[in-house]
Amino acid sequence: MQDRMARNNHGLSTFLPDVADRGVRHAEREIIKMEGVTVSPHVIRKLELVEPLDKVEKEMILSACSDIRSVPRRRDIISDGDSPEFLHLVVEGWAARYKILKDGSRRITAFMLPGDFCDLHATLLHAMDHAILAVTNCRIAYVANEEIDRITKVSATLARAFWRATLVDEAILRQWLVNSGRRNAFEAVAHLLCELHFRSQLIGLGSAPLALPLTQEDLADASGLTAVHVNRMLQRMRKEGLIEMANGQLFVPDVRALRQSCGFDPNYFHLRLSDDYPSDRPEHLSDATLESLA
Repeated sequence: MQDRMARNNHGLSTFLPDVADRGVRHAEREIIKMEGVTVSPHVIRKLELVEPLDKVEKEMILSACSDIRSVPRRRDIISDGDSPEFLHLVVEGWAARYKILKDGSRRITAFMLPGDFCDLHATLLHAMDHAILAVTNCRIAYVANEEIDRITKVSATLARAFWRATLVDEAILRQWLVNSGRRNAFEAVAHLLCELHFRSQLIGLGSAPLALPLTQEDLADASGLTAVHVNRMLQRMRKEGLIEMANGQLFVPDVRALRQSCGFDPNYFHLRLSDDYPSDRPEHLSDATLESLA
């Protein structure tokens, strides 16, 4: 990482990819169905963090996610105003929930990582009031609304897992509201980085370095700041030794120090990581991983 930092000493703007294109209209989407591809275990890992699942329940989820398609980067997965017939699950890549305002500006209200549903609420709503963007090249599982209805009727455990996952998403949104309304710029950006780092660890994407495929404009639209202001905050974090960024990679030398700088407390994820669950702890969370998450 130090070698990468030495090769990139001309500003953080070069560390993150350029953002020349955004979400496009529904008619312009390029979606390619991928035959014979199975869904990754990330969705199982995420659901098991809030609700223990047995083998049958896991198989039900994986079977429902068999229709996997490719969505190119910076294309809409779902557009504002759509009435989707499918739920969309991120299998690979990063996605973002966003809204375009009257003046053309954009506000990002959530990032979705592998294992996250983009629109679990869509089965109950007539139309989307926002859009979902593929931040990177994504593989998306298309799950028919009727299949989700069937699963939740057959399995009370899965219905509870979906509900709890939705509640965690709402808790994350509340933290974003605090970021915009009360945390200063440094704390808001640091808190967002801590959150993304933490979420990546939870689904087994590794701890260091974290692939961060976000532009400074993405971070700005997510935190309610300008890209210039975000750049200044990232520069400050780097100078204080809290982060290192190069070639789309985020490295946090001292996770606890970064968390303390912004008051990050992961309790709002409401995870079942305590000793109360010794027999059904998610398999991918080792003792070492749990210690790093604490």
